[in-house]
Amino acid sequence: MNIIFFIIAFLTALAICGIGIAIGEKSWIIAAISIVSVFILMGYGFSLKKKQRERSE
Repeated sequence: MNIIFFIIAFLTALAICGIGIAIGEKSWIIAAISIVSVFILMGYGFSLKKKQRERSE
């Protein structure tokens, strides 16, 4: 299960880097896609963590 969390964290970090690169390249479309990706990945990670916590109780 920790590998899944690692992959989600890695992809989120890449999306955050993508925001910086997009701003540097002045590509607002890529920046918007990266921001949406961050929210989706973080939301999925938090929901997965919640489900894991509920199973262990």
